[in-house]
Amino acid sequence: MRKQRLRSHTAHPIGRGAAAAWPICLGYIPIGLAFGVLAQKSGLSLFQIGSMSLLVFAGSAQFIAVSMIDAGASAAAIVATTFMVNLRHLLMSSSLAVYLMGKHRALLSVFAYGITDESYAVNLARFRAGSWTLGPALALNHTANAAWLLSTVAGGFGGRFIPAGAFGIDFALTAMFICLLVFQLRDLRSVVTAAVAGSAAVVLSILIPGNLYIVLAAVVAATAGVAVGRPAGRRKDDAR
Repeated sequence: MRKQRLRSHTAHPIGRGAAAAWPICLGYIPIGLAFGVLAQKSGLSLFQIGSMSLLVFAGSAQFIAVSMIDAGASAAAIVATTFMVNLRHLLMSSSLAVYLMGKHRALLSVFAYGITDESYAVNLARFRAGSWTLGPALALNHTANAAWLLSTVAGGFGGRFIPAGAFGIDFALTAMFICLLVFQLRDLRSVVTAAVAGSAAVVLSILIPGNLYIVLAAVVAATAGVAVGRPAGRRKDDAR
């Protein structure tokens, strides 16, 4: 009887989406707590922390914004930097759009709001498998969103009891992206792309002031990845 209830629950679009989101939520909780602590140490109130998580909902952009706020950067610089960092969402949304043709624009807007690196990866894999629709995809996105919002506010509340710099919290974002990178290194193309991205970012950061080097390094790395991933026969044809 319990198994039948569980099956009927997970068969519902919201249940399916929430079930698929729990691994993302487990990853968001420690990062969200770390962000909340850092934001609190930078002078943000609980309301400001919750508002940023609700309105922005982008971990990397939020970490960057808080670090720039702490450094006294101008509002224009913060907006420009986070805009460039989040340009990848344009590409992610475009690749998911092919599975959502004909859907209402209001629903698509709500779905696009909830796209992150992690939810994108899960949704794309399930859309490709042919067993996914907009309903569970929306549930997945916003279950993850709720976990992120609650964890960041909890971190902001608990931050007042934690000394600044304790537990290596300031390294949380770097550690998260290192983990994401390691899990993406599955073939020669991904290894070459990662190596080129890292090398180009280091060199360009020395040559170019500001944060433009991040975007340029991404373009260089993507170009290298495309070149490595092309079949040898096609490269010969193009050379002719």
